[in-house]
Amino acid sequence: MKTTDLLVLIVYLIVVVGLGVWLAKRSKTTAGFMAADGALPGWAVGLSIFGTFVSSISFLANPGKSFDADWNPFVFGLSLPIAAWIATKWFVPFYRRIGEVSAYTHLEKRFGTWARVYAVVCYLLTQMGRVGTILYLVALALAPLTGWSVVTIILVTGILVTLYTLVGGIEAVIWTDVVQSIVLTLGIFLCLGVIFTGMPEGPGQVFAIASEADKFSLGSYGSSLSEPTFWVILVFGLFINLQNFGIDQSYVQRYATANSEAAAKKSVWLGALLYIPISALLFLVGTGLYAFYTAQPDLLPDSVGKGDKVFPHFIAAELPTGITGLLVAAVLAAAMSSVDSSLNGSATLTWVDIVKRFRKTEPDEATGMKVLHGATVLFGIIGTGAALAMIKVESALDAWWKLSSIFSGGILGLFLLGLIVKKAHNVAAVLGVTIGVLVIFWLTAAGQGWLPESVRPALHGNLTIVVGTLTIFLVGLGVTAIRSSLGKNPT
Repeated sequence: MKTTDLLVLIVYLIVVVGLGVWLAKRSKTTAGFMAADGALPGWAVGLSIFGTFVSSISFLANPGKSFDADWNPFVFGLSLPIAAWIATKWFVPFYRRIGEVSAYTHLEKRFGTWARVYAVVCYLLTQMGRVGTILYLVALALAPLTGWSVVTIILVTGILVTLYTLVGGIEAVIWTDVVQSIVLTLGIFLCLGVIFTGMPEGPGQVFAIASEADKFSLGSYGSSLSEPTFWVILVFGLFINLQNFGIDQSYVQRYATANSEAAAKKSVWLGALLYIPISALLFLVGTGLYAFYTAQPDLLPDSVGKGDKVFPHFIAAELPTGITGLLVAAVLAAAMSSVDSSLNGSATLTWVDIVKRFRKTEPDEATGMKVLHGATVLFGIIGTGAALAMIKVESALDAWWKLSSIFSGGILGLFLLGLIVKKAHNVAAVLGVTIGVLVIFWLTAAGQGWLPESVRPALHGNLTIVVGTLTIFLVGLGVTAIRSSLGKNPT
């Protein structure tokens, strides 16, 4: 990186960490650290939700997908209005009414201690895998741009995110997410500007080349369930986003930070509706890069090849001095705005659902702050360690990443069973989760090629969470109905 680009990046990092330190005085209590005392405006919480949606995975992968293929993955975002409507109609009022900062406290009231512990353990394991994946992927992308080693980038990013999350709590997470959302959005527009102005025959050439190659296709509208059709991706997106809004601590915790229920609902709509056009712009970046290098093939070395390497190459080779530094900051912003949420959410669950729940005597505020601070540092270390481990054992962690979807799918089904089926009981929940997780495991194993061809279902892998969640819900509903007809006590 040139000196100017490096200065831009350093200034950005100083601003982000400095903001977290400045907000430290508001996070001296457990309520402040976990929920910002419920005093934040809806627009800030909404930008934070948006920033969590746009991780570095999306920021880098979406342009790569549209460069290599088309806009089929964009359909995922089109499900957000439906998911947001459901969330504001039922999920947000539910969590605001029960008044809990944890997304899983109510599961114990509905189904017993096992349900709460199961959900918490699954969330913590999944988030550490997520943090490791994000830090590793962003380091892979930034290493050739900065000249720094992958290890150095992982360590620096992990330490800085842990630092401002530790010092400033959830309020630092949200306000730094606001800054980072603005930076990454600005970075997208700057990239598009360079692409369109760099076309030999003018901006219109982008659409001419892309249209000729059918790059704007949203996929097939057929009825096949074994291919990533428009409908398969739409349903997949709906269930993933219901999972985000309904049972993901990183999102649910934000409902408690808003200064009113109306503000919490506004934050959901803002985050969801803002993601759709920004996601479209990210796909347009990939499509624009396809047109840019189709019109000027001599600018793309053969060593770059696939789409996931094209965007970083473009940032390094084509962007003017200063803007390159801003784009590197945008990539970091996308990573940090996802990692900080995972760290704060994991620390919150450690305090509320583990220490406070199982300690025999009521712990005081000082103990609570020690646990929250200690857990933030611990999960920061674990997440950073997971990213470093991926350098040598990437395939093993990739397998774990696939398996983690088994548990997250199980939580969504359990949550919907408890929320919708009022008479559902512990037996129904246990049987539903057991059978549902086995179904999800079967579908995941089949999708990974771990099973013989004869026992593989003709379903696309994206439908795994859909089938698994519905299995848990329907089994629980069926068991509840049978026990009710037999006059069994619903316990």
